[in-house]
This record gives sequence, C-alpha cells and structure tokens, in this order.
Amino acid sequence: MALTEKRKTKGIPDLVDKHVGLQLRSRRSLLGLSQEKLADAVGVTFQQVQKYERGTNRVSASRLFSFSKILDVSIDYFYEGLEKANILTPANGRGMSDNQQEGFTGLASKQGKNLPEDLMLQKETIDLVRTYYSVKDPKTRKDILKFVKSMAKNIN
Repeated sequence: MALTEKRKTKGIPDLVDKHVGLQLRSRRSLLGLSQEKLADAVGVTFQQVQKYERGTNRVSASRLFSFSKILDVSIDYFYEGLEKANILTPANGRGMSDNQQEGFTGLASKQGKNLPEDLMLQKETIDLVRTYYSVKDPKTRKDILKFVKSMAKNIN
C-alpha cells in the first residue's frame, strides 16, 4: 500500500475491538448492570457503551482502566482468549512475511454458521450464573448444582 493510500476501515470493527466489546458486555451482564448504569459510572452515554460492546468504537486505555475498576476485573480480562481465538497470528504462523499469507482464523471464522456459539456469551447462561450466585448459602448452591446435574443426567 502506498503512503498516500488510506486503508478503508471505517464501519468495519476490528476483531480485537469486537473481542474486548464482547468481554465488556459479558461482564456487565453477569453483574446485572444495565448499559445506562455502566455509562453513568464512566461518564459516557449508553449509546457509547453499545458501540464499545459491538466493537464499533475502540475503547481507550483510560476508559478500559475505568471499566476494569467498575466491573472488578483486571485489564487482562478484556483480552483473555485472544491467543486461543488465533486472531493475532496468521493461520500459517509466518508472521509479517512479504510472502502471501493465509487468512486469519478465530473470531473472524465465528461468522460461519457451522461453529457453535460460545455458551458463556449467551444471555441464558449469564442469567443462570447470576441467579445461582444470588443464593448466599454455599451448601444450598451445591445442592442446587447436584439437583441440576441429576436432572440433566436423567434427561439425556
């Protein structure tokens, strides 16, 4: 690409930004926070939080730091799984070669219809986990888990 050419990326979310946004949405939902409450806590509009969660807008370092404090996670949390998703390295492992490279795998391939959805990102899973941990007594929680496992075993 020549120095005068501009890469067209407007309107196309970066895969890392999308991953950070998914992590943000997942944690926010798990804690039962609305987009409005999170937005108020960091001083932005809820529409801005929506854009962060979609990966449409990139989260700045200072804003990511604020999110990590409010959501009680380390900054690393937002990047967990990037290596496993194989976003940062080409499929053939050649790195920044001048030779032709294979396409990227990972989050980009999740757009395909044959891949299973990540259960931890589903609303039902988040609701279930939040409800489970709302039970304060650890023994009762264990009993609930045993009961659910028993039911699942008998149904399958």
